[in-house]
Amino acid sequence: MDIFLIIILAILGVCLIVVEAFMPGFGLPGLSGILMEIGAIIITYFKLGSTPALIFALIILSVIAVALSIALRSAAKGRFAKSKMVLHNVEGQNEGYVASEDMKVFIGHEGETTTALRPAGIADFDGVRLNVVSEGDFINPGTRVRITEAEGSRVVVKPV
Repeated sequence: MDIFLIIILAILGVCLIVVEAFMPGFGLPGLSGILMEIGAIIITYFKLGSTPALIFALIILSVIAVALSIALRSAAKGRFAKSKMVLHNVEGQNEGYVASEDMKVFIGHEGETTTALRPAGIADFDGVRLNVVSEGDFINPGTRVRITEAEGSRVVVKPV
């Protein structure tokens, strides 16, 4: 009867840990699965001894690793990936979605710092206020600057 309980706890624990892999965050299935695995190892220790408990713990870890890899591979490329549970829509630049504004259009523009750049601060370029970074030097407020490079939302300026 004890061996049956150990096997049931181990199987249910692995299943709950695999379910947790597909849920956002860390919640009840993962915690329950881990507690079931620990319970199975503790029962094995008290009923069969330390060596079988250690071997059983290694077997459980191996089974969890294999089960997770199979489940995640199925989610990426297998039957699960083709189900309606997996989102297939992609929002890219071709569809007009942009993660941040492209600041490369400002390269070469001159403006004036409105705050001190130490090395980051704010500068005004023809009425457009931008968060800018100096090339490493301290720049006082009211200094004329030119945009030398722009990568994503990072705009680099140097004094004129």
